[in-house]
Amino acid sequence: MPTTPARPGLIVADSAFAVIACNAEALRILTYPERPDIARQSDSWLACKVRSALVERSAPLKIVEQFRSDRRTYLCRSFPLDLKKSPANGSGANGGLHVVLLERRSNYAVRVSELSQRFGLTTREQQTVENLLEGLTSKEIAQRMNISPNTVKAFLRLTMVKMNVSTRSGIIGRIIGDS
Repeated sequence: MPTTPARPGLIVADSAFAVIACNAEALRILTYPERPDIARQSDSWLACKVRSALVERSAPLKIVEQFRSDRRTYLCRSFPLDLKKSPANGSGANGGLHVVLLERRSNYAVRVSELSQRFGLTTREQQTVENLLEGLTSKEIAQRMNISPNTVKAFLRLTMVKMNVSTRSGIIGRIIGDS
């Protein structure tokens, strides 16, 4: 179980989704299981991969909501940038740019939802467990949920009682191994 969330992939593409720039994580995600240097050798390969994997087939030039790379699922979000004619960019851009964010989705999200129903966890207890699965401390969970660390500890204690475990790792073990 990773102790830190995976870094997101970031792609900047033109209006036809030809890649202008991307970070190393986006290259790793898109080229998996191959090595990222394949994409660096050929810009057309990367553009083709983005169009085939990330652009919806039914709606032209729209990014898919989820993308699978091997057994990992990534949430895809596109942020259009409308470049207006300005002195900074000369004559202006044609159609603007898209920034695409690829964030890894936890494979345990569905499992947490199922177990939350089974054990009667509240929404906040479920959120606490999801943050626990990301490897966050009580203080980090508290900051993320905008509550006190003591409230996080109370949510965790209630969850432990409902799941019939005695430790934080018991919660994780129940999610990973319970059938």
